[in-house]
Amino acid sequence: MIAKGINSVFFLGIGGIGMSALARWFKQEGYAVGGYDKTPSPLTDTLVAEGMEVIFTDEVAAVPIHYRDHPEEVLVVWTPAIPKDATLLHFFHQGFLVKKRAEVLGMITKDQYTIAVAGTHGKTSTSSLVAHLLKVAGKPVTAFLGGITQNYNSNLILSGTSKEALVVVEADEFDRSFLQLHPNEAVLTSADPDHLDIYGDEQTILEGFRQFLNLVDKKGRMYLQSHAYYRLGESGIPTSNLREYGLRSDGIHAENIIARPNSFVFDYFGGKHQIKGLELAIPGFHNVENALVAIAIALNHGASELQIREGIKSFRGVKRRFEIHSSVPGKIYIDDYAHHPEEIKACLSSVRAMYPSHRITVIFQPHLYTRTLDFASGFSDSLSLADVVVLLPIYPARELPIPGVESEMLLEGIQASKKVSIQKSEVLEFLQTSSPEVVVTLGAGDIDRLVPGIVAWINSRPNSQEHE
Repeated sequence: MIAKGINSVFFLGIGGIGMSALARWFKQEGYAVGGYDKTPSPLTDTLVAEGMEVIFTDEVAAVPIHYRDHPEEVLVVWTPAIPKDATLLHFFHQGFLVKKRAEVLGMITKDQYTIAVAGTHGKTSTSSLVAHLLKVAGKPVTAFLGGITQNYNSNLILSGTSKEALVVVEADEFDRSFLQLHPNEAVLTSADPDHLDIYGDEQTILEGFRQFLNLVDKKGRMYLQSHAYYRLGESGIPTSNLREYGLRSDGIHAENIIARPNSFVFDYFGGKHQIKGLELAIPGFHNVENALVAIAIALNHGASELQIREGIKSFRGVKRRFEIHSSVPGKIYIDDYAHHPEEIKACLSSVRAMYPSHRITVIFQPHLYTRTLDFASGFSDSLSLADVVVLLPIYPARELPIPGVESEMLLEGIQASKKVSIQKSEVLEFLQTSSPEVVVTLGAGDIDRLVPGIVAWINSRPNSQEHE
């Protein structure tokens, strides 16, 4: 429950993918919504078009007066991406109700049935699939997502009345945010080490996931991906209502997987439920695995086999999650948010299965100096699945440079027929001179700003016959 007397909400970092979903929810609930972000973006443009007041100056005078002058009526939501010395953060801490995004999500989920999806990767696609299948099955759903779904063109899904809705939410391990939630059901998609700048070491992040799983309602269910379950072990987590899933799990699993250029076909096996010949319109072995747990949850909430088939086939994915921009032979282009070695491995393994005889060119922008340093060998190994590797400079996000840490440090360990390090401004020229058959862009920074230019270049090329 949101505090009494609050009628307005101001977001510090409103342009963030998670923050904007919350902003949209408050707007739908009838609150006045405004916010600050450092720079305009297509997402902030959309929020303004939806009736929110957004400023881009870290100055008190820029804040609309009705947010400044009535602190007792305003909830201020901030993200750790905002610097702690920000002028607006300091101002709002003087007399306003100020909460982190995770705390606000916790307030919303406390009194509603909540399905929380955690994991170092796979959260966005899995939570989006869960929400979509439940919606197709006619269930009331409120979903706070970490990406823009292609089906709904939003990171917020609303159906039915908000009080009756099943809440689907990404449980973000960064900054231990997921420990603020109140899940009735939980999914753990992966437990690979990440965010070591926050947790320090691998064992500490595993303990964080154990703490999250212990938040699940005693009568609720938990779904653990096989490798994540192996990494956690049974010690320290409740196992009475635990179900394991994975492509080759002894529990919920897939069989007869067929990789096609624009879809994957598979059979679902989940105990008493077996559904054969499911067609998933978004390719990728990792997406099949995500679909397994989404199907299990939807079945548990009463979805029929027909509804499952319809939902799986009609799901169009999430922007920048294995997003296929062109599948024309000879000019294939896929863009993905992958920024962890295991995510890159999952993405490129699927691309290789889809196009086994094609030359694959990957363009990768590392995200964070600490992550690049911590997982350098892993990045090199996973990128070696491509034939040609193009490295861009590290995207720093919230970090300052670390001496000696740069994308070029990955080159030596990459086993590819060609590997180079270039600037973003040189990407199109590189593509024009190398005539790639399959192009894959990867990264969580601002590499997405290259996508429109690459798409335009791909579309301008003459069609060719499929590579033999």
